[in-house]
Amino acid sequence: VPLVESGGGLVQPGGSLKLSCSASGFTFTWYNLRWYRQAPGKEREMVASNSVGGTTYYPDSVKGRFTISRDGTKNTVYLQMNSLKPEDTAVYYCNAYSASRDFWGQGTQVTVSS
Repeated sequence: VPLVESGGGLVQPGGSLKLSCSASGFTFTWYNLRWYRQAPGKEREMVASNSVGGTTYYPDSVKGRFTISRDGTKNTVYLQMNSLKPEDTAVYYCNAYSASRDFWGQGTQVTVSS
């Protein structure tokens, strides 16, 4: 499995979680990185991206609450999620893609509930 996510779990509204995604068999250096989520009955949506050049992007639904970062020394990408809301509940996936390759993780469940 080229990408492995971790860090999901159950958190109360207003809480924080930090997801991690580690790569094996390749390095992130030349890959654009994204986090997606998919809630039951909904389409998969992108929640954060980090390009090879360092540009980040967030949709309005998570802007100001989520932060994507990468650590080249650990070959890991993170998603810091703050001020979590029940509507953030979903399976979260990391994605690394280049012009010729596209890798996905298996997903990690995040549940925001009191």
